[in-house]
Amino acid sequence: MMKSYLFFILIILIILHSSIAIAERLTISSPIANIRSGPGSNYDIIWNVEKFHPLFILEKSGPWYHFRDFEGDEGWVHKSLLEKIPSVITISEVCNVRSGPGAGFAIVFTVGKGIPFKVIKHQGNWIHVQHADGDQGWIHKTLVW
Repeated sequence: MMKSYLFFILIILIILHSSIAIAERLTISSPIANIRSGPGSNYDIIWNVEKFHPLFILEKSGPWYHFRDFEGDEGWVHKSLLEKIPSVITISEVCNVRSGPGAGFAIVFTVGKGIPFKVIKHQGNWIHVQHADGDQGWIHKTLVW
């Protein structure tokens, strides 16, 4: 009885450790990725995301990854569409992307909520970003996830 109890505890600890080890942030690497309701191409496509969209991985089921995004939405994506690329996504309704790392620099363009960017580098509270279309600029870290 005691051995089976200890074995059960050991299995639970291994599962918990595995879940912690999986928790990582990955990025969509394809131009468009289908987000599915379950781990397989036979599951419904529930929405699409674009290149550089960051995802927090919750679990893995074969080649399928279950994730949570910046809004707390969950879905499944195939691992072939993911890479470990530093990325951010805008969380504010209006985000000014500037020509340099500071509020005194000119606004190059403005984006809304939910626009993903590849991170090029950090400088203080500013992040040099690049959109999938090639547009670049600097954005304040409080405007992204």
